[in-house]
Amino acid sequence: MRTAVALGSNLGDRLENLRAARRQIIELADVRPPVFSAGIYETEPVDCEPGASNFLNTVIEFDFEGDPVQLLEQLARIEESLGRKRNHPKNISRRIDIDLLYCGDQQIENERLQLPHPRMHLRKFVLQPLADIWGDLILPNQRKTVRELLPKSDESGEVVRLMNDW
Repeated sequence: MRTAVALGSNLGDRLENLRAARRQIIELADVRPPVFSAGIYETEPVDCEPGASNFLNTVIEFDFEGDPVQLLEQLARIEESLGRKRNHPKNISRRIDIDLLYCGDQQIENERLQLPHPRMHLRKFVLQPLADIWGDLILPNQRKTVRELLPKSDESGEVVRLMNDW
């Protein structure tokens, strides 16, 4: 099933953090091609501590043939391997942030996982890169395409494209 994750980083070598996360995700056993990578966008921090640096954000989409809960665990291990603590405080600067956005049309809601991601349709820093990959996608629980949702997503401030190929 088509699956997407959002990647973000605002500490250290932000671009290399995103590249390392993408490499590790692509190497997971249940991830299958094709893998699509959106451009890289620089975004203002949302709800972070005062003085937080800007984020680099992107989205990657791939075919996934496994259990979304197990994928979430694998993504958490990738975050840890790149320097993020398992029980990190919420909304602080971070080397890497990986959010599972959707896994096909699966809907899961429990203490560990909410699918589809409950706020992705509000976040310009998610919608803009996702529009690079699949602008006509209608997200689960939505009626409009990603491209149509984009102008209404003002929660996350300015989003500036830095590069296409990374």
